[in-house]
Amino acid sequence: MRIDKVIIHQVKLPFSFDFSHSLRKRSYVDNIIVEIIAQQEEVIGYGEGAPRSYVTGESIESTVKSIRHFIKRDTFPRKLNDISQIWNFIDDITRGREHNASICALETALLDALGKSQNRYIIDYFSKSFITGNVYYGAPIPLDNNQKIMEICRLIKKMKINALRLKLGKNLEQNKTILGTVHAVFGGDVDLRVDINCAWDSKLAFKHIPLIQKYNVKAIEQPMMPDDPDIADFADLMKKIGVILMADESACSFNDVEKIVKEGYYKMINVRLSKCGGFKNSSRIIDYLRLNRIPFQVGCQLGESGILSAAGRVLCLLCRDAAYYDGSYDKFLLKENVTFENVSFGEKGKAGPLNSPGLGVTVSPQGIKNVTYNSDMILISTP
Repeated sequence: MRIDKVIIHQVKLPFSFDFSHSLRKRSYVDNIIVEIIAQQEEVIGYGEGAPRSYVTGESIESTVKSIRHFIKRDTFPRKLNDISQIWNFIDDITRGREHNASICALETALLDALGKSQNRYIIDYFSKSFITGNVYYGAPIPLDNNQKIMEICRLIKKMKINALRLKLGKNLEQNKTILGTVHAVFGGDVDLRVDINCAWDSKLAFKHIPLIQKYNVKAIEQPMMPDDPDIADFADLMKKIGVILMADESACSFNDVEKIVKEGYYKMINVRLSKCGGFKNSSRIIDYLRLNRIPFQVGCQLGESGILSAAGRVLCLLCRDAAYYDGSYDKFLLKENVTFENVSFGEKGKAGPLNSPGLGVTVSPQGIKNVTYNSDMILISTP
């Protein structure tokens, strides 16, 4: 398969409602969609990246620049016939976190194109050692007013989902109200994680301990800023009361994760495709965590389109040993999507493989056009 063009779409994906956490209030997200075109074979592959400045330091502009740069590398598989070409290309790209969204977008587009050209679902290109037939996603609850949280909780309960990921912020009284509302709907029959997005300092973290114990919080995700010197004391106390600390914003690269495991404060890692640089890099992190017997969650970026949701589904299905799964929120969050298929989960959060060639979804050209505000086309010359 000869790749002739790469088109980089800058897209704005609108939400059905505002979704807030301690770092942002969002009614939409800006993502990158990469379109790879092989004209002779009539194959188009799509990939997506979700650059977030507060996670990896990436912006839309820096991601577009990185993708343009990577396409010019000698290892970019202009004639793509084998999965090893994609892995060699990814291995050739600089390690770190500063290019992770661009790597994810390019890698998923190449995988989608290769799968379509070979009539294979991309799950076939990975080890089946930890594969499963279905996964059960948890549900997120935003940092919002009490009425909105009550409405969302009732919808989640109606769907019989009992794994919750609750956003909390800097206001102790607001957090107390939020936790009380969730408890009023679910009672004690819930697996509750709280996601802080680095909003707490040590003083505020310790003030939350009575609430953490009262509502039987199982895990706290990224309570403080990466490298906060007070994390050690808080982690020690959490260990004593049986609460797991999960790293997210501080765990974007393999080197980050190595450091976290050696320090020992965080006992779980949130692995997300765009944050961690696509399948190859995420898989390397997961294998390392398995080797060191560190639990992990397969997560997502807020506001993924059906393209990145489909990619996330593959990673989830390859990880039956993950502690939690987040993602596939398409119909619940997005006002407008780019895939014909609905990639959302069903009752109890259940979701299975998509099975069609490539990522398993069909992208709507009109859907792409509707959300795109800028595009760059790169013509690929083949030696």
